[in-house]
Amino acid sequence: MQTRNKILDDLSQLMTNAMGVAQGAKSEAETAMSSMMDRWLADRNFVTREEFDAVRTMAQKAREENATLLARIEALEAKTK
Repeated sequence: MQTRNKILDDLSQLMTNAMGVAQGAKSEAETAMSSMMDRWLADRNFVTREEFDAVRTMAQKAREENATLLARIEALEAKTK
């Protein structure tokens, strides 16, 4: 029959609690680092990927419209000559 050793039980409980504290500290550190990075990026006026893609799409559409308008202008100029 096994007997329970109070010292080993206490040491086991202490290690379990220490692991819980370490995991909580890790989570808190990750949250703090994420917040710092978000603030740093916001301070530098960086854009998000979604904003970049939206502007790129608008620029592509504007280039296509410009090409269409240029072709129409050239066709009209050719008619007047």
